[in-house]
Amino acid sequence: MRQGLRRGGVSRHDLQMKFSTQHGRPPRLSEVFVADPVYFVTFCTWQKQSLLADNAVLDAFQQAARAVQCHEVAVGKYVLMPDHVHCFIRVGKDGSISLTVKGLKRAITKALHAGKKNVRVWQDGFFDHVLRSSESYSEKWKYVRENPVRSGLVTRAEGWPFQGEVENLRW
Repeated sequence: MRQGLRRGGVSRHDLQMKFSTQHGRPPRLSEVFVADPVYFVTFCTWQKQSLLADNAVLDAFQQAARAVQCHEVAVGKYVLMPDHVHCFIRVGKDGSISLTVKGLKRAITKALHAGKKNVRVWQDGFFDHVLRSSESYSEKWKYVRENPVRSGLVTRAEGWPFQGEVENLRW
């Protein structure tokens, strides 16, 4: 018998196998064993469309990020690239990373569809990684902040207008 965490007689491995075959991707963990975890999150546009480096999108993202604060969620630093978003999100015990990303995507989609025909905006899902320390946060931020430079969009990270911080996430 496989050793592992058991819930109702079913091992985590069994659950992962069931969900990964049903949905074609690994499942989200039902629990994170860190109080108020900070996630590094990336979500991408459908077929790498360059839609997001736009002032209306930036405004919609910032407004949505402020709106989730009442749900024990805080959006920290972020960079909006033309075809993807990187951000850091702290989730309290009653918060949800999935619902937060869904809300951010929805707000951006509404901004994009204002005055335009409905087009598919997002790839399904998102990538997330739970950070383990303040050092990890600062290292990831340094890397993410340089994305516009590596992509040839600006010569210095400070020159990219679609980045910032909604709330200071402290460790």
